[in-house]
Amino acid sequence: MYKKYQRILAPVDGSKEAELALKKSIAIALQNDASLIICHVVDTRSIQTSTGYEGILSDELVDQAKSLLADYKKYAEKRGVKEVKTIIDYGSPKIQIAFKLSKENNIDLIMIGATGLNAVERLFIGSVSEYVIRNANCDVLVVRTNLENIEEDD
Repeated sequence: MYKKYQRILAPVDGSKEAELALKKSIAIALQNDASLIICHVVDTRSIQTSTGYEGILSDELVDQAKSLLADYKKYAEKRGVKEVKTIIDYGSPKIQIAFKLSKENNIDLIMIGATGLNAVERLFIGSVSEYVIRNANCDVLVVRTNLENIEEDD
């Protein structure tokens, strides 16, 4: 039986893969009359120093995230999504998406872009999408194609 999704989480990081996932999440939100939560997680591990967090760098990251989320929210609303919420969170993106954000927002579908990492990078860093697939308590859709289900060239 077809599940009607009510709350969709679309994590974005500014990558082409995340944008493809956002566009498909908008289409599914419209089909299901669902609310859309667009989030960005500032990876605090990348800005942490031995003395704490690098303030100027973290401020720039937050400003970029706010701008990105505002643009994406406007894009979703122009396409007809009635309820769009944006969230900036901090920590490890894969943990925040799989556990904290999905539970706090009663998410029933996470739509995430396929990893842009190569095999060596995945070995050392680990893929956010791979982790979310394994650990989220709701459905996860990994998006690899555009709205016409065609893989886009770089």
